[in-house]
Amino acid sequence: MRNLVDFLTYVVSGKPKQVVKVAEEEEKCVYCSADLTSSKLYRRYRVCPSCRFHHSLSARRRIRLLADPATFREVNRFLVSLDPLSFSGRSSYPERLREAQERTGLSEAVVTGTCTIGGYPTVIAVLDFGFMGGNMGSVVGEKVALAFELALRRKLPVVSVVSSGGARMQEGVLSLMQMAKTAAAAKRLQANGPPYISVLANPTSGEVGASFANLGDIVLAEPKALVGFAPLRVMAKASPKPLPEDSHTAEFHFEHGMVDQVVDRTKLRQLLSVLLDLLASRYRLTLKKKGLPHPPPGHPKGLVWQTVQLARHQKRPTALDYISRLTSRFVELRGDRLYGDDPAVVCGLAELAGEAVVIIGQERSHNEGRAYPEGFRKAQRAMRLAANFGMPVVTLIDTPGAYAGIEAEERGLGAAIASTLALMSDLPTPVVSAIIGEGGSEGALALGVADRILMQENAIYSVVSPEVAAAILYRDEGKAEEVAAALKLTAPDCKELGVIDVVVPEPEGGAHADPDEAARLLKTFLIGELLEAQQSSTKKLVKERYKKFRRMGEYSSYFAAAISREVAQLQRLVQRGLQEIRQRRAARQKGNRG
Repeated sequence: MRNLVDFLTYVVSGKPKQVVKVAEEEEKCVYCSADLTSSKLYRRYRVCPSCRFHHSLSARRRIRLLADPATFREVNRFLVSLDPLSFSGRSSYPERLREAQERTGLSEAVVTGTCTIGGYPTVIAVLDFGFMGGNMGSVVGEKVALAFELALRRKLPVVSVVSSGGARMQEGVLSLMQMAKTAAAAKRLQANGPPYISVLANPTSGEVGASFANLGDIVLAEPKALVGFAPLRVMAKASPKPLPEDSHTAEFHFEHGMVDQVVDRTKLRQLLSVLLDLLASRYRLTLKKKGLPHPPPGHPKGLVWQTVQLARHQKRPTALDYISRLTSRFVELRGDRLYGDDPAVVCGLAELAGEAVVIIGQERSHNEGRAYPEGFRKAQRAMRLAANFGMPVVTLIDTPGAYAGIEAEERGLGAAIASTLALMSDLPTPVVSAIIGEGGSEGALALGVADRILMQENAIYSVVSPEVAAAILYRDEGKAEEVAAALKLTAPDCKELGVIDVVVPEPEGGAHADPDEAARLLKTFLIGELLEAQQSSTKKLVKERYKKFRRMGEYSSYFAAAISREVAQLQRLVQRGLQEIRQRRAARQKGNRG
């Protein structure tokens, strides 16, 4: 066969029953023909140890693998399909139903109920491809909708595992209506709090894939699963170009931003437990006692260009370096659900000092941290997730600017940045940002509309890079060092202008000299500012955030800054004069005693 998609299509087409039967009798992998006779991995998970192909599982067996032992309680077990259209084909619809029921032991193609996963009470819905291809008829749609409604009443999360070929043609347009029913039920759940995690197994296609299966707050998929809306033959006919190899796989959808993670079946239960724990958001940091303000680090004004070089240092810790040191149990989320996944923006759920947070960082190791539109849209996904579940947002800023190529323009770069700024401006959850390297222009600001803004001692923040400014002003990039000081881009400058709130000290020589210590200092300040932000109500937080940015650039702020500088200079002069007076008085007293 040409590729994996050809094989998967063959397996799920209904033709290879004999192949599967032989494979079961001989215990051979249907994909690579490896001998599975003595494989414990295959016996428990139905996963080939040689090629990691995930063989089909019944709904009840999936539930046993995911639910804590003896916790599953089935609901709506005895709902069964009728024959609303008196459909006739090679065999009658009731005959097909009876045959599926006898073969699988199920009343319908979905099993729903409650259980605990990692100790967390959960509503679970699992489709069984062995029951008429897992296709969605009226009863499947009803049971799925009832599961969402049960979760809403009990304020429980939902986990669905989908393995379906689409709608059930024997029920005609009534089966089509189940798309709207299940999508509306999923939307009602999401609008009222509890999280929904969807797992796409082999296959996920057609009407099920275009309804509740792809509406999860988080969407996971099993490796090599056939995932796609239209059948391959339909796509091949509609497309003027040859289809990409493996175009209908989970990995293809992951690459194009439609799936958060592709997860091996052996690790799925653990990942679900971690996600449910983080999304439950049971813990919230509280401020027991307000600490004394940390003295601002000294920063010689004559070393601006040196600061620029430190901010751009090749070995300076990146967002991922800090995330690994600042947080525990980080679960990365991928994709913008529209076009693709941009590795220059890293998003995920994590635990910071015992509290679940959403963390978003610009990762300099990918395209220098220059984000495409899909990177900003992915960040928006993460922010909305944080707002839905009451989780604080932490952003780590490190980019010379957004990617300015034609591809970014075609995909709506300006709109992506503008909508990110607007979303952050009234996001109903605490937001703390930290500039950890180069804060370049609108690409940096897009993740910097925050309640509290921190900036590392040797980071920079500017409307334009010194090189670009020199090229514009002098037609000579060689004058970048001279222009850098005029841009007021250092942390002390930004603090003086009121653009940032806190300057975070770094180890001697810069953050790259001791990344662990740099992370420790950053974590201390982040937690402190997060605690401060969480003392306010959501309404007050959003109101104050608006005021914060509304005041930036007002003449009054510059005037106040100028007055502050004059007062500070006057105080220094007075202190120096008093010190000289004391010294002269002491000298006279000493002379008199002599």
